[in-house]
Formats: sequence, C-alpha cells, structure tokens
Amino acid sequence: MKNLKLLINPLNNENPITVQVLGICSALAVTVQMKPAIVMALSVTVVTAFSNLIISLGRNTIPPRIRIIIQLVVVAFLVIVVDQILKAYVYDVSKKLSVFVGLIITNCILMGRLEAFAMSNKPWESFLDGIGNGAGYGLILIALSTMRELLGSGSLMGYQVIPESIYNLGYKDNGMMILPPMALITVGVIIWIQRSYNRKLIEK
Repeated sequence: MKNLKLLINPLNNENPITVQVLGICSALAVTVQMKPAIVMALSVTVVTAFSNLIISLGRNTIPPRIRIIIQLVVVAFLVIVVDQILKAYVYDVSKKLSVFVGLIITNCILMGRLEAFAMSNKPWESFLDGIGNGAGYGLILIALSTMRELLGSGSLMGYQVIPESIYNLGYKDNGMMILPPMALITVGVIIWIQRSYNRKLIEK
C-alpha cells in the first residue's frame, strides 16, 4: 500500500508542479509540442528514479558535509547518459529540447526528492518515489503540450488533427498558445481545476 502511494500521490495530491510548484520553468519551456514534452518527461523520470536509487544505496556512507556535491555528481552523470542517448536515437527532439536536458541537473524536483526522500529511505522505495514524481511531472507536461499544440498549431505529435475543412470555414489557430505567457496561464487553469475537485489542496 505504501509503495502504491509513492507512485500515485505525485499524480495528484503531491504533484511536483501543480502542488509543490517545482520544475515549472522547464514545464513552460518544452510544452509547445507533445513530442519534446514526452521525451522530457521520460528523461526526468529516468534520472529521478535512478538518482534516488543510487543515493539511497549509499545514504549511510555519504558524508553529510558533501552530500549535495555527491548528489549533483550522480545527477550530472545520469543526465549526460540520457543526453547522449537522446542525441543518438532522437536527434531532432534533442535539438528542440536544447539546453533543457542539461538543466535537469538543477531541476528542483530531483534535488528535493534526493534530500527529502532518498537520503532517509530504502532503495526500492526511493526508486518508486522517483518514478512517481517523474510521472507526476510528465503528466502535467503532456496535458500542457496537448492543449498548446492542438489549439496553437492544430496538430498533435506533429500530425495535423484539425481537418482542412474546419479551416475553410474560418477557423484559425490561436498563435498565443505557443507563446510562454499562455503556458503559464494554462498551468494556472490546470491548478484551478485540480483544486476545484480536490478541496484539500486549497489549504496547501
């Protein structure tokens, strides 16, 4: 039951973006299209899960005075590995994500989970916590990118989904949806909807 909560809670009640307001910068920057958002979500999930696991395995031997440095080294190593894999297999997406893959190193979600959870919990639980928080982060990225790409470009995953006949009737893409301010407004709408259905979050 506890392990299940580690996976489920970050999707709603403890979502890192909408509840904890962490990792919001990258969420706003990479959600113009779904494909980069999905790749970014998977990248953060992998790095968070395995960095949690590694730090948890060594938590009893890491000197407290240098724990942050060790955490950064572990995260940096994993980010480099992920970045090289992306360049090898999805180079076009890697170019779109640009510096944001590298900036996973400083993502508040990762450092928060390493400090708050991995340093004081067992490896398997820490691994699940990393997956759960990565999935919670990814859920918001996918929701954001779906709305922004559909309304801003009329497409999903790069494929046109709004028929040409709709455009012939006078429909036009909302260019504002692909601009950064609309990403922030859309996140605000998601937070409002979430808290409207879950009154417990109003107190947080």
